[in-house]
Amino acid sequence: MQPEGPYRFTEASGVCQVGSVWWAVDGQDRLLTIAVLEGAAAADRPWREAFTNAADTLAQTPGGPRYVNADFAAARPWVAYPAEVENAADKLFGLLGMPLRSPHLEPVGDPATRGATPAPTPATPTTPITPATPTSGVPGSAVPASGQPASGVPASGVPVSGTPSSAVPASGAPVSGMPGSGAPPVWAAHATGSPVVATAPAEPPAAHPGFADPPPHDPFASPARRIQPSPPPRPRTGLRLGVAALALVVLAAGGGLAAWAVTRGADAPSPAGPAGAFPTVTPAAGFRPWSQAAPYSAQERALATAAPGLVFVEAVFNGYLRDGRTGALLNPTPVTFQRRCSGFVVDPAGHVLTNGQCVAPDEPVARERALYTLGRILVAGKKLTSGALDGWVRSRTAGTRFTGKEPDRPPSSQVFVQLNQATGGLTGTPAIAGEVVRTRAADAGDLALVKVARPDLPAVELGDAAALTPGGVVAVAGYHTVDADFRDATYTLRSKTVQVTDTDTDTGQGPVPLFRIGDDIGIYSHGGVALDPAGRVVGVLTNDRSGAGGANRAVVPVTAARELLAEAGVTPALGDADRLYRRGLDAYFTGRDDTAVSQLDAVARGGNGNELAEAYRQSAADRQQLTAAAPEQSNLPMVLFSGLGGALLAALAIGVVLLARRRPRR
Repeated sequence: MQPEGPYRFTEASGVCQVGSVWWAVDGQDRLLTIAVLEGAAAADRPWREAFTNAADTLAQTPGGPRYVNADFAAARPWVAYPAEVENAADKLFGLLGMPLRSPHLEPVGDPATRGATPAPTPATPTTPITPATPTSGVPGSAVPASGQPASGVPASGVPVSGTPSSAVPASGAPVSGMPGSGAPPVWAAHATGSPVVATAPAEPPAAHPGFADPPPHDPFASPARRIQPSPPPRPRTGLRLGVAALALVVLAAGGGLAAWAVTRGADAPSPAGPAGAFPTVTPAAGFRPWSQAAPYSAQERALATAAPGLVFVEAVFNGYLRDGRTGALLNPTPVTFQRRCSGFVVDPAGHVLTNGQCVAPDEPVARERALYTLGRILVAGKKLTSGALDGWVRSRTAGTRFTGKEPDRPPSSQVFVQLNQATGGLTGTPAIAGEVVRTRAADAGDLALVKVARPDLPAVELGDAAALTPGGVVAVAGYHTVDADFRDATYTLRSKTVQVTDTDTDTGQGPVPLFRIGDDIGIYSHGGVALDPAGRVVGVLTNDRSGAGGANRAVVPVTAARELLAEAGVTPALGDADRLYRRGLDAYFTGRDDTAVSQLDAVARGGNGNELAEAYRQSAADRQQLTAAAPEQSNLPMVLFSGLGGALLAALAIGVVLLARRRPRR
């Protein structure tokens, strides 16, 4: 049975006695393998902890497979690995002592005895593996930014189990139960903190004896009865009745307590935030925080808080390439090119912070980009070969100028922003026009402030740059595309949890210190954000010109952004809808669904472009329906205890009768 989750499952690729492995694809049709814990093991807490710890241990082992998503709190916990990571699921179940087999293989062994084959017994494990201290608050690429494990399970080691006994159920399907022998299960080390030592099975009992041999013949025995039997004893009916009454009381009491305990557990309300309840409404943004982080984790909440205020930024430049000495045009028609990046709204008035070189590049940067654009036009017209393009640009860079229609005017430019999902090259609705208000040079933070024509957009909250410390963990978010043709590509938000690797005040990029991170999210992420666990912006992503192949693995601290806003007279602030949205999210993540539905619905109907508000409102409404469908508190304990009281009264009456009958007769 396929688990609930953000993926489309295609085919089972392996099974074992406690789970299965599936081929699946995500929303962008990328292939993954999903390992799922199933059956009784999925309902057993030690098995769930062992499954979680095994996945984390592998991810934290050098060279081990790292998962891209997981839900350890689901009814059937699962872990997702990229398809290119070979044998990841095999290693996971192998670490649990449950090797995989093909789901299409027939059971092995004598058909007549398959059904009687005992469940496998885990072999004696070796020394437990203790995972390294996590460096990320979120497992794999989707770890809570708070630094807590996604499922709340302890990070104890997973013991390496030996190969189970070769028992295969008759059906050929995986056995979903726990190990069935008297030996400690493979997950016992998680509960005790000590290695598990499997005990040898006891010797089987002797075969049941047959009929006894007849006694030897006694030649002195006589058929005549020599001794007369005593008269039969007086029946002890009272004692038997007393024993029966006592048994009745014990059974009634034990049965009543057991039934009450079972019904109490069954009727207890479900905890807030069931792990399998993904929002049923997919926002048009295509950004699903619950699929880029462990559901209901701190990282999901941080992404959900900040994502509505992030925007896709596109700057369009139009000008002429001229000979630097004579002013002659290199091409009679103007050259137009675009630069694309990420940004974020900082106040209800529509001020957006983004990357400076994206929307207001230095003249040498703009000139080189214009030359490459013209060179590609010449390649398309067969006037230049693609192999000669780089040389053609280098030969003309120093002696060329990029100007406006008049030689003494700069090229024209326009800026457009889009919320949620974006389309490249779009200048009409839903794109919103804007203009550059102020910039900071590349050696002073490489930032730009843009004012867009639409107020009351969702905004982010600025945090404290103290969260950027070497060795610390932050969540980064920005726009990304998987389309090959960038011209009309679709851009969606992407996020990762990354570690801050170092800081350097002597960066070669000016007096503003830069923090470097261990990974990036693509070339269009500059101008994106680094977030703390509360979803506040603590830094702005930019290009690391000192290395990393030009990747956006540098973070400008939020203090530089605050300085730019102060220079422009802009005060960062949240709007009324932003504060209401955050209160609604707080209600959603703490299980107060009535409040969440009401507040998130008000935000969604407000029309400020926050599409995640509707997605989370619908999820809270779904949970309300699940809670309403749960059975009401059972009255069975009242009935059982009433029966117990009746049994006690009956026993008391029987006791009185017995005492009366035991009185000596005179």
